[in-house]
Amino acid sequence: MGKRDELIAKYADDLKTKCKVTPDMALLTKVTIGCGPSIYDNDAQTVAASDKDELERIRANFLMKKLGLADGPKLMDGINAAIDTYGKSERNKFRAVFYYLLVKHFGKEAAYK
Repeated sequence: MGKRDELIAKYADDLKTKCKVTPDMALLTKVTIGCGPSIYDNDAQTVAASDKDELERIRANFLMKKLGLADGPKLMDGINAAIDTYGKSERNKFRAVFYYLLVKHFGKEAAYK
């Protein structure tokens, strides 16, 4: 099993145990691949949910550019829903898991077909 496969298994476990979500493994794999090399970097692999600048980057670069969503208050509502699902007290929110939750929240699975 390669490093990426190990990380995908870890992300699936996070979804099951911390988020109480049964992961769609094909989608989780595609979202993880879409994160690129950031999944291997200790700092970049997690989302700093308390950092407003980071949340703004996720809104602009992931939700608007990658998923093609229109700007508006619903985007931050979705980000906050993902934070709540992951757990506000959970320090290490993996980027791939966070993005997976956003894709599911907005019903944008087609972006990864």
